Amino acid sequence: MNNVPANKYLTSEERKFLLEKNDFKAAIEVLVHWLWIIGAMMLVYFFPNPFTIILSLFILGGKQLACAILMHDASHRSMFKNSRLNDIVGQYFGAYPILQNINHYRSYHLSHHLNTGLEDDPDLLLTRGYPTSRNSMIRKVLRDLSGLTGIKVFIAYMMMNLGFLEYSLGGEIKRISQKGRSLKHFFSTVYTNLGGPILANILMFAILYFLASPWLYLLWVVAYFTTFQFVLRIRSMAEHSVVEDSKDPYKNTRTTMANFIERHLFAPYHVNYHSEHHLLMGVPSYNLPEMHKILKKKGFYEKGVLEKNYWNVVKLAITDS
Repeated sequence: MNNVPANKYLTSEERKFLLEKNDFKAAIEVLVHWLWIIGAMMLVYFFPNPFTIILSLFILGGKQLACAILMHDASHRSMFKNSRLNDIVGQYFGAYPILQNINHYRSYHLSHHLNTGLEDDPDLLLTRGYPTSRNSMIRKVLRDLSGLTGIKVFIAYMMMNLGFLEYSLGGEIKRISQKGRSLKHFFSTVYTNLGGPILANILMFAILYFLASPWLYLLWVVAYFTTFQFVLRIRSMAEHSVVEDSKDPYKNTRTTMANFIERHLFAPYHVNYHSEHHLLMGVPSYNLPEMHKILKKKGFYEKGVLEKNYWNVVKLAITDS
């Protein structure tokens, strides 16, 4: 276990208060998330031009990240009071639309919390490699926004869902032996892993087809392969990259303050309060800002890592040497 004890900074009363779930607040967060998605598509529907298309793609990339964070929060069962409701909302409004599955993600992500910054951390490959040169960073961003990263990620996800690779979001490739695998097992795996994501995306397409235009679904697809990969990179860098000591629980996780644009691109569901999340991972997203205030007042950030914006994180991740 590589975490700071929560009781070092939070009283039992504070922990109880912060861990309290509020179904209304959770529902509002999910509703606003999806209203942004609808708004981004309607923007192009009513005002189709290159500017609105580009703007919509960045909004949708940020909201696809929000889908990933919703899946993340639901995997901790930290959104709604009812665990079953957490899983349903996390699956259908978070995981499935971006071809993920909360059941695969939950155990994988728990390992990240147990081994943060250590060699057994499954997300370690996501955060290594920084700082990097300016030219290297430009190439990474261009690969993201051109769709090359997205194609690579999509192929990897499909190989996982078809049962050829072990589940991993950190870029590690572990092949699963196919010896003795039957055709029945193959199709069962496909149905279990891809049935939900395919159904969710068919429903999205059908709604757009009947209520607006089927072509709008392409915005969702293009955003997945481009802007979503870009915001994922920046978000991952901000959380655990370019830190003083990856093995020190005070120094291996960063909280990054975010303005309006940064919140919608890189920090949905208050995921920017990442040190807070690692300190007490069951705290609902809507309570994280209050937790940040408490920790800052009690001097947590005299040891912890706090950055004032995401642009500063990007600058930390670039070296001219």
